[in-house]
Amino acid sequence: MINEIKKDAQERMKKSVEALEHAFAKIRTGRAHPSILDGIMVSYYGSDTPLRQIANVVAEDSRTLALTVFDKSMIQAVEKAIMTSDLGLNPATAGTTIRVPMPPLTEETRKGYTKQARQEAENARVAVRNIRRDALAQLKDLVKEKEISEDEERRAADEVQKLTDKFVAEIDKALEAKEADLMAV
Repeated sequence: MINEIKKDAQERMKKSVEALEHAFAKIRTGRAHPSILDGIMVSYYGSDTPLRQIANVVAEDSRTLALTVFDKSMIQAVEKAIMTSDLGLNPATAGTTIRVPMPPLTEETRKGYTKQARQEAENARVAVRNIRRDALAQLKDLVKEKEISEDEERRAADEVQKLTDKFVAEIDKALEAKEADLMAV
């Protein structure tokens, strides 16, 4: 029973860290990376469809993304979707290829993105702590129902705390790497 609670907590904490990495991928740095466009939805025959399902996105060089749209009639819609996204990108169409140049980041935008990254990291830390709280509550319930002793609960609580510390350290390390990436000129 105790092992199940710890395993569940560990899996949920791991998912929180993965969600943070996904959120970090959406925060743009000065370099071109296809994942920057992951959140963009394109109106495709009346329904919103992820850009990745309509076009092939590759990094042409460190400052340019190249999109090859599968359905040539959708080029204008894809271009419009990129322009209206809050990423501040201006695509340029060259025949069947859409090129998206990455504008260099100003000091102000770098600081804004760093602030956003810190907020995402704090949300992930809060999620990990909430998972710890849930696990400790489950352990207390087991003690109340006399399924485990208080000593077992205390040992399990210590292990859950170690898990929490490990995942918070991972979050801090990921934030540090993202901040260094954002502030690199």
